[in-house]
Amino acid sequence: MDRLDHLEHLDKHLVDELAQVARETVRDELREQTRKQRRTAVLYAASGTLALYAGGALALALGLGLAAGLPGWAAALITAAILGVLAHVLRGAAHPRHPHGSAAGPGGTSTATPPGGLGVPYPPMPPQSPTRPDLDPEGPHHRA
Repeated sequence: MDRLDHLEHLDKHLVDELAQVARETVRDELREQTRKQRRTAVLYAASGTLALYAGGALALALGLGLAAGLPGWAAALITAAILGVLAHVLRGAAHPRHPHGSAAGPGGTSTATPPGGLGVPYPPMPPQSPTRPDLDPEGPHHRA
């Protein structure tokens, strides 16, 4: 009996060691993956920041170019209008009004977007209203 207790202790010790090695391996792997993702996120953030500054410099150059022949307020207004139109066009390119394919969903129902412009289609209407099986459809007044 003493020998079996000793083997059980060794098995438990081996399982604990394997679990510890597995935990360390997973922790190291996750650390490596997050390091790569963090580097990618920093590069994307830096790229976006530089693009923002480049856009600002381009807008400034456009405004200064227009200001050479127009009053400053008119040049600024025209620059703002151009940027607004470009923003609207880019937003439209990112969120197309009509999905690819047909405009009718399954069963011929339309998948129109709501007037709010959120781009979320209305839920489909069922062909008939749902009924509860535990209720008598004729009601209590038809019973004899």
